[in-house]
Amino acid sequence: MSSEKLITLKTSDGEEFKLDESIVMRSKVIKNIKHLEEGVSKEVLTDFDKNFVKVDHSVLFYLLLAADFLNDKEMLDVMCQEVADRIKGKTPEEIGKEFGIQNDFTLEEEEENRKENAWALNAFITLVLFSILFFFFRI
Repeated sequence: MSSEKLITLKTSDGEEFKLDESIVMRSKVIKNIKHLEEGVSKEVLTDFDKNFVKVDHSVLFYLLLAADFLNDKEMLDVMCQEVADRIKGKTPEEIGKEFGIQNDFTLEEEEENRKENAWALNAFITLVLFSILFFFFRI
């Protein structure tokens, strides 16, 4: 090792590694974390997070998978809030259209089902959508 400044990285299971700062700073993620420690305000980070998740649904899905893989609870919370904001106040039909969920029923079958199960249809659609969100996005 050189005589440069050492940085200690600690894993989630408590194992520590001491590395040269020049090597560690090759990682943009670690570089951003280091900048946080150097005085970036929480407000600036919150604004960044809000803008970061303003992406297409497919991109958001992969970002959620990455945040889950990295076990980044804070980023998962930000992304799940974005998904919740996208569906808030929308009808089940609008939510299905927003997320590309196709309806398998013909118009006649759908109308018959609405008449027979008017009390349960909205609850069922909501349950299905929340199930999808839970399994894919772990809300």
